[in-house]
Amino acid sequence: MSEHNLLDGKKILIVDDEVDILDMLEELLEMCDVVKASTFEEAKNLLDSEHFDMAILDIMGVDGYGLLKITNQKGVPAVMLTAHAFTPGNLLRSVAEGADSYLPKEEMANIGIFLNDVLEAHQKGQDPWEPWQNKLPTSYFEKRWGVLSKDTNQDFWDQFRSSLKERKK
Repeated sequence: MSEHNLLDGKKILIVDDEVDILDMLEELLEMCDVVKASTFEEAKNLLDSEHFDMAILDIMGVDGYGLLKITNQKGVPAVMLTAHAFTPGNLLRSVAEGADSYLPKEEMANIGIFLNDVLEAHQKGQDPWEPWQNKLPTSYFEKRWGVLSKDTNQDFWDQFRSSLKERKK
């Protein structure tokens, strides 16, 4: 079974103010029907007029959290993809506001794997954050955010798990 199996033919909205990121994602997701938007308004209009199986939202530059609210209202699974807003606070906010995953742009080459995991979790009625936690090990966060290991920063991880539990209610 191909890692992109569930993505085949899915209609995915990708929103980013950087054209090169949109083009790269379109190339990486060649198995999908990709629709690109580079502004909040353009993305909002597309979400209001078309059906999407999933959305990939940049946080900065296009009001990703505003778009996340719209995707949640429409029942469209959404993944936050960011470079500059890849912070512990934005991770917790993404969970709390209903994102299905949160990825650094430097992991974009693996986007198909992450999106497939989200779709599979939705199909099975499972939490889409579980595979995410397994794919991005704690050491990744330690490297990016300094000391954020599960041993030394229990408060952050407790808050993360608490946010996940709140989502399920």
